[in-house]
Formats: sequence, structure tokens, C-alpha cells
Amino acid sequence: MAAELPTGTVTFLFTDVEGSTSLLDELGAERYAQALEEHREIVRAALGEHDGVEVDTQGDAFFCAFGSARAAVSCAGDIQERLAPGRIRVRMGVHTGEALVADGHYVGMDVHRAARIGACGHGGQIVLSPSTVALLEPEVFSLADLGEHRLKDLSAPVRLHQLGLGEFPPLKTLFRTNLPVPATPFLGRERELHELVERAQEPGVRLLTLTGPGGTGKTRLSLQVAAELSDSYADGTWWVPLAPLREGSLVASAVASVLEVEEEPGRTLLESIAGAVARRRALLLLDNCEHLVDAVADLVAALVAEGPDVLVVTTSREALRITGEEVYAVEPLATRDAVELFHARARSAGAALEPGGGDDGVVAELCARLDNLPLAVELAAARAAALPPAALLERLSSGLDVLKGPRDVEERQRTLRATIAWSYGLLDEHEQRLFRRLAVFVGGASLDAVEEICNAELEDLLSLVAKSLVRQAQVEDTEARYFMLETVREFAADELEASGERRDLQERHVELFSRLARDVREGLEGSESGLWLARCEHDLANLRAAFASAAALDRRDDAVALAMALLTRHFFRGSYSEAEDVIRSALALD
Repeated sequence: MAAELPTGTVTFLFTDVEGSTSLLDELGAERYAQALEEHREIVRAALGEHDGVEVDTQGDAFFCAFGSARAAVSCAGDIQERLAPGRIRVRMGVHTGEALVADGHYVGMDVHRAARIGACGHGGQIVLSPSTVALLEPEVFSLADLGEHRLKDLSAPVRLHQLGLGEFPPLKTLFRTNLPVPATPFLGRERELHELVERAQEPGVRLLTLTGPGGTGKTRLSLQVAAELSDSYADGTWWVPLAPLREGSLVASAVASVLEVEEEPGRTLLESIAGAVARRRALLLLDNCEHLVDAVADLVAALVAEGPDVLVVTTSREALRITGEEVYAVEPLATRDAVELFHARARSAGAALEPGGGDDGVVAELCARLDNLPLAVELAAARAAALPPAALLERLSSGLDVLKGPRDVEERQRTLRATIAWSYGLLDEHEQRLFRRLAVFVGGASLDAVEEICNAELEDLLSLVAKSLVRQAQVEDTEARYFMLETVREFAADELEASGERRDLQERHVELFSRLARDVREGLEGSESGLWLARCEHDLANLRAAFASAAALDRRDDAVALAMALLTRHFFRGSYSEAEDVIRSALALD
């Protein structure tokens, strides 16, 4: 290592040779090795001139760090200029962020972000993050605005710039996708990610199922797999969340809605979807299938049979058990990854912990006590601001021993449930009441809905978000929605039932969403139908649940209002089979 690693605010530079395999075939081994060595000499010479530090070198890629954004960008420009006469073309990414050093290495999300930015460019191109651009003098550096892009780390869109005005193909970022912005960054799992991507790219693989108990991180891993594979699917990469659904008959409707497929005359919705997919090269991620396995298996079998260029990825606690299914069991995190996850979440919660410090042994023991389950680690880390790791381990261990629960439940599931119960037990009375009441929502809810139905205080809601029991997602620029992971919601629903409040909450839920239903129906028939359709889609799971509750509670007027809104939505979307089911259910009321 040429010098000490810069600390504090650091600018990272990632470089990678483009098309190295084809260039090796073209030049031959000897000439390619010579060209690669000349490339390394150029990079290292420029680093020395601009006070850069070579952090790591893997194959033909460099990871470098600078104490100055200006020095990093100037160095990148010099490297490209010196490489221009040769055959090697290098793509580069520059990002400025917080540097965390552990065991002589950088860790943290800013390192991952810099690598992602480097990977999205093309040979000869230098891509800069917004944080780097903000530190550059516009009169000194010539920059081209590349617009907003979603990187494959699944973060929110960022505005990227390019050094110089050269012409390059579009950046290799996410496009034609509805993959959500996850509540937490992707950490660890590099081995699993690599294995899954390789397996998905094997000839003949059309269905890949990630299995494992709740809390093992199947959804987060599958989203990252889909993002990594997105370049191969010109017709898009699409995510269908199935957790909010309670009936198998709704699976096809959910898929059709995401793929924008209308039911064709004389064909079932499933046949219409299969026919549309047969003409597409797309990736479809069906998330949380375990409670709808039979319906999902029927749909996936049809898609795989009709769509030769479609890859279906599913997550489930059990396999679908259909022909051609590739099953990948998602295990708990490796100890090192679990410790890194704990530190990252603890920092987000405001804890003053540093990776590589004296707490790592205790943190590793704590994570092992939690079976290295990602969700359980997150829940514990959310408390690290109030309790140091040693105190957290002592209290958590005693809590788990008491709360383990029935022995006929899988050990890891018992551990996770006990962890949720432990975290729930640490909430104050107001937070506990809100936590269990939130189980009445299906697929999340807006702040207004939470406040009205649950009599919620914003402070209590944000406290649950901070403790990782509730997640927050931005649906539009002006609206945040709050939801629970399905495993957490299952626990909250049990607590709601035990409290005796469930019926009262269902009544309130029906009242609010029947009012929304009347507004939606009127709005869909007016001039702003597009806006109202979007509003309906956000709360579609709640409207479905409210309709079922209204029928069960014999609230006929509300049930009819909800049925009419759902029917109008289904006709807009071409979901005629689901519309027929709604009509039959409504007629059965009287």
C-alpha cells in the first residue's frame, strides 16, 4: 500500500477494463499481458501524481482513494488521456462519501455505491456521482449531465454526470422495471448473489426459487439478483409482491396488473398472460409465494411453457415443485456479514460503533445467538443506540430463552419470532398498541390512514420505523407509506387478536376504505381517472381486504360501495375474471 488510507470524507475511484475477454482472444495471451501491464503502469503513475492511494487491485480493476474530489477526477481524466492511444478501454466511476476503515480496509455503503457507478459506464467513460460533482468547480471541469438513473444497488434515482463531452451508449443502469427501493442497503451475500446469477444464466434455466424461513433475507437477495440480471431482459424486470394477497385466484390478476396485460375475449386471464409473455424477453420476480403455492405453481408452469425467453424468480418458504424448477436454499448470513449488517444498522440507529473495534467479538456472539438471521440482527441493532453490545447480548439472550415458543416450529423461525417478541416487549404501551393495530392494513397504508384508523401519534410511528418493526417507502414525491414485513405482520396480527381489538379495527378499516371506494369510483369516471387509478392501485390490497371484512361484518352498503369501486378498477385494467368474482361475492350478500 503506497500510503495511509484517507479518512473522513473520501473520494473513491473504481476502474475496470471493458471487454477484457474479447481483447484477450484478439491480442493473444502475451500481447494482452503486455497491454495490461502498460495499463497498470499508467494508472499507478497517475495515482502518484495526484496523491491517490491504491486500495485494492483485482485482475484488471483498480480501487483507489483520494482526500480530494478534484484530485480524483483530475487523475481519472489523466488516466483516460494516457490510455487513449492503446487498445485497452477502461470505464471509471467516482463517488465521494464517508470513509469507514476496519482492519485496514474500507467498509460501508459509499464504497459499494462507488463500485456501482463504475460498473454502469463504458470503456473510455468517467461517470461521477452527485456528491463528487458538488465539490468540483464548473469552470475547471467539463461535465455532461447524464440525467437521473437507478443503479443496480436498487437505490433511489440519482443524477449522474460524465467528465468530458464524449459520446457513449446509454449507461448500464436499471430501466423498464418496478423493482422497489428497499428500506435497507444490500450487504453481504456476495457469494450467494454470484451463485444465483450464474445459475440463472445457465442454458435451460427458466424458473429459480429461493427458499428459506421468514427473516433470512430471501426478498432482498432476490431483488438484487433481478437487478444484476436486468441487462439481459430487454422487455423489463418486474416485481410482483404476493404477500398482500389472501386468495389464490388473485395471483393471475396481480401479475397481469404489473405486466399491463388485459384479459382477451375467449381466453382466461392466465391464458392471456401466457400469450403476452410468449412475445417478451422479461424477468418476473414473484415474491412471498408460500401461502399461495398451488396458484403460483399453476401460473408459473403456464409462463414457463409459453415464454421461451422469460425467467421467473420466486421466493417462498417451500418450493413450488414443478418441472424444471431450480431451488436455492437461502441460509443465514455468514458471521462476518452478520457483524457488518449489525454495524451498518446500528450506525443508522445512531450508535457510536466502529467495525473492527473492541465490540466485534461481542457483536459476533450476539449475531450467533440470533442464528445470523438478517431480520433478527436488524431488530437487535436498532436498539444499539440505547444499549451497548454487551448489555444487548445479556438482555437479548435471557429474552430468547423465555420466548422461544413451541418446539414443533423450525428452530430459526422460533428464533426470529422470539426476537420480534423481545423487540415488541421493549416498546412502551403506546408503541405496542400502534404496532399491533397496524396489522389491520394489508400492503401498507398512508400516514393519514394510519392516524385515522389506529389513532396514531406520528412520534410513535416514527419510533417503530427507527426500531425496524415498521418500514417506510416513498410512493410519490408527496406521500410516504408505512408497511410491515410479512413475518412481522403475522406476529402483530396475533397480538391484535389477543388484545380483543381486532373487530373494532376492522370496522374502522371498512369505514375509511368504503369512503375511499366511493371517491375512487367517482374519480375513475371523471377527467382525472389516471390519478385516481394510481391511488386505487396503492390501496388495492386494502380495498380487497375491506370488501371481505364488510361482507363478513354484514355491512352491506359498505360492501356494495367497495365492490363497485373494485369493479370499476378491474374493468379499467381488463381484469374481468376478478371482476366476475367480485360480482358473485356482492350478489351473495343478499
